[in-house]
Amino acid sequence: MPTNRSDLAAFSYFLAIARHRSFRRAGLEIGISASALSHALRGLEARLGVRLLNRTNRSVTLTAAGEALFSAIEAPFEAIGSAAEALNRYRGEPVGRIRLNVLQHASALLLAPVLPVFVERYPEIEIDVQVSNHLLDVVQAGADAGIRYGGTVPEDMIAQRLSADIRWVVAGSPDYLQRHGIPAHPTDLLGHRCHRIRLGDDRIYRWDFERGGEALALDVPGAITIDDTPFVISLAAAGAGLAYLPEPFVTPLVDQSALRVVLEEWSSTGPGFHVYYPSRRQLPTGLRLLIELIRELRPLGL
Repeated sequence: MPTNRSDLAAFSYFLAIARHRSFRRAGLEIGISASALSHALRGLEARLGVRLLNRTNRSVTLTAAGEALFSAIEAPFEAIGSAAEALNRYRGEPVGRIRLNVLQHASALLLAPVLPVFVERYPEIEIDVQVSNHLLDVVQAGADAGIRYGGTVPEDMIAQRLSADIRWVVAGSPDYLQRHGIPAHPTDLLGHRCHRIRLGDDRIYRWDFERGGEALALDVPGAITIDDTPFVISLAAAGAGLAYLPEPFVTPLVDQSALRVVLEEWSSTGPGFHVYYPSRRQLPTGLRLLIELIRELRPLGL
């Protein structure tokens, strides 16, 4: 069956839906409504004479025919996208759009200091940032790249370091420490109120400590479990308990006497931030320029 321009557009819509398994998320990526996507896909299925998707109120899955079509056209469409992206080198002003999926920590500590400079330097490049602590497949999420701590990047991705390693510290308000005492050893935390950390895969994080050749990982006690860093900082500053945080978050509050670091000699250092993206895709111009700017400004060292 010969294809026409409307079929090519519908094929691109199909690819987005197949990646996201969602009309709504695919529509957000492409910039059209979910109902328009659904209409276009029904038209494509009618012209092809096969059902490509199984739709229910809660899920979208590929039929056998849909799986076959996805496997056949994904690479050619990516090649077209890469070829179009390569044309950026011939433009006087870089243009395009970057879609990023980043940790909350990376958004605050890495991107927030850099993006104001980036948008001033490259005003024609749009940036779409999804902040999430959940461990997502950046391809299925429709992102060009993700930013995570080193050691959590999927093995099938290309990764580039964006920051130096980061020191993690325990901090509490002066009022809390006056009322409950200052821990002298990590095991003393078992008698304290601690704000427990929920990871992106729903596990509870064990606080890491190291001194010399000794290392500890503690499942600390606490009535509050949370995955939002600004909330943790607010609670710690209000005297609700001790927090375990990247040092760059804590330093400004220590300078303001709102928090005090304890167990400093036991502070551990973890991997810094890395950007990662699929190896089979050409790096979008905007993403390349953002990586270069982060390396130039070095908000967390490098």
